Amino acid sequence: MAGRAAEADRDGELPAADLDELRGAGLLGLLVPKRLGGSGGGFADWADAARVLAAGSGATALVLNMHTSVVGAMARTPDDLARAMGAPESFFAARDRTLADAAAGTFIAVAMSERGAGSRLSELRTSYQPDGEGYRITGTKSFCSGASHADVFFVAARAAESDPSAPATVSHFLVPRGPGVSVEPNWDTLGMRGTGSHDVHLDVWVPADALVGGVAGLSLLVAQVMPQWLVASYAAVYAGVGRAVFDAGITHARGRAGTGLARGLAGLPAVRARFGQADAALAALDAVVDECARRVDADPGSPSTNQWVWRAKLLAGRTAQDVAASIVEACGTSVTRRGHPLERLYRDARCGSLQPATSDVCADWLGIAALGGDPEADADVARW
Repeated sequence: MAGRAAEADRDGELPAADLDELRGAGLLGLLVPKRLGGSGGGFADWADAARVLAAGSGATALVLNMHTSVVGAMARTPDDLARAMGAPESFFAARDRTLADAAAGTFIAVAMSERGAGSRLSELRTSYQPDGEGYRITGTKSFCSGASHADVFFVAARAAESDPSAPATVSHFLVPRGPGVSVEPNWDTLGMRGTGSHDVHLDVWVPADALVGGVAGLSLLVAQVMPQWLVASYAAVYAGVGRAVFDAGITHARGRAGTGLARGLAGLPAVRARFGQADAALAALDAVVDECARRVDADPGSPSTNQWVWRAKLLAGRTAQDVAASIVEACGTSVTRRGHPLERLYRDARCGSLQPATSDVCADWLGIAALGGDPEADADVARW
């Protein structure tokens, strides 16, 4: 994967070979229960895998994160919680089929964000309405990572309410690739170009069991109760990207050191200090990601666990971009040339704080909690 990362960045597309290797290694089923053919992994297993993969290709690790977020939420939402929220018994059979398919190699792409709305689900324009024994979904999605290769799209849409002033009901659907779904290959952005996060156009009918959870609005409620799959699952990816920046910087600095530390970049105390600061920052981020993962596996959805979820995402986005900026400054102008690994990694690292939940949203959530408020109820605007 590392050997294909530069070409993927130039082309703005996820390499099919990367996805084939993830599939062949069983990583699409990492979080699927063993009874359904998967590895039965937990959040900590994902955090470990994500950091290793992102050290090779942050973009491909990010694509896998989107698939894993869907699979993890479906596989690790307790049955009792789903029933308490109103999920019908028919949902569990549909869920198990989806998870078994993932373990067998089906790739799920997330079609959630939209231009002008970002990841704020309350602002979505893609809509759904009942249509016979199913639903009609209409709209356009952006930032759909791995869209060219998706077998199934995890689509967020709002109910076509008769009263536009009423609060939106947002639901999620599993939409197979096929008629009524088209991918527009238009991904051309600053960083994470190798994700191939193209636009997806939808005018499609799906059967009733495509509604995730079996109840309108249920999947969004689960996301709010246990936000790790929409928030902290990104953290380990960007921890891996930060580590990749550090390693590439070390390689560059050593290559410019002549015969030893006394010469070249590595002989400059200011350069060494930047690497020392980066080492400490990345070690601290790893510790926070590990603690978050431990708590998610042991006590998902508790207030204390959710604080670590938001901390991990905030620190990952900030740390990756700060380390990348510092290492690039330490290494000098030569690493900003197109084709140098640090130039690509710098752009990739800059994206971490922008992805949902953004660093500002994470900091606001934590600030409200620290001041004794309810981070979901007391925000000035809807967080999602």
